[in-house]
Amino acid sequence: MTEIELAISRVLKAGRRSPRGRSASSSGQWRIHVLLIVAAMLMVVPFVWEILTAFKTSNEVASLPPTLLPANPTRAGFGTFFSSVPFWAQFAVSAISLVLRVSGQVLVAALAGYAFARLRFPGRKVIFALFLLMLMVPSQLFVLGQFDIMKGLGLLNTVPALAIPGIFSAFGTFLMRQAFSTVPKEYEEAAQLDGAGTLRVFWKVMLPMVRPMLAALAVLTSLYSWNDLLWPLIVSPAGDNRPLTVGLASMQGQFGTDYPALMAGALICTLPLVIVFIVLQRQFFAGIASSGLKG
Repeated sequence: MTEIELAISRVLKAGRRSPRGRSASSSGQWRIHVLLIVAAMLMVVPFVWEILTAFKTSNEVASLPPTLLPANPTRAGFGTFFSSVPFWAQFAVSAISLVLRVSGQVLVAALAGYAFARLRFPGRKVIFALFLLMLMVPSQLFVLGQFDIMKGLGLLNTVPALAIPGIFSAFGTFLMRQAFSTVPKEYEEAAQLDGAGTLRVFWKVMLPMVRPMLAALAVLTSLYSWNDLLWPLIVSPAGDNRPLTVGLASMQGQFGTDYPALMAGALICTLPLVIVFIVLQRQFFAGIASSGLKG
């Protein structure tokens, strides 16, 4: 057989095998999609239960067996929540603390990550190893030292005290170091040949190229800052500078809890995070997909 005939024969054999290959691939993808749909439904169940409970009465919540749908939907839980918690004052504290914490952590983590990934200085590997060791230590062990620092600065019962400790993050530094490590060196070298300094290369060239990771870090930091309860209870146990998490925790009584009001408050407090995630979801998934794969 000539070479042309051999090539035609290979193409025909591949064509005969392709339907089976496509069928097996389609079957595998179908099973994966079913598994993902089931997992997504299981993750959505608590959120749906929260919404339904917010429109129930206290008697319905305590009934046995429990009911799924409210028999007579009511908004009394929302009214109880707004009358029990200074919502707007605590919302302002949570929002200001979140903005300070997210903007500060993104900036500090980006600078530190760029230094570990691109700059060469004595002790770089040792210092980065210490950052990784901090990830293995429970964050609760740092609470006492952070409290002493805030007390020494005279910042107790203030909004900056809620945000300042969260600006410095070993996890954020690690993420940004991994992101900068994936950027080809040619971009940095080209900017340096044009006369750009270190800070200009960082700000004009490198930072825009890791924008998805910045968005991912911003979403993760927002989630942790908005839901943080332990640190606000320690640094701001009384007064007006308490976030919404403390307000929700105060609704849980020792002998009884109004669960419709509690679920209504939790639903309202969840909405800002949902909005942040919807706005940054594309960048978030792109950043998570590229994190920790190289470097």
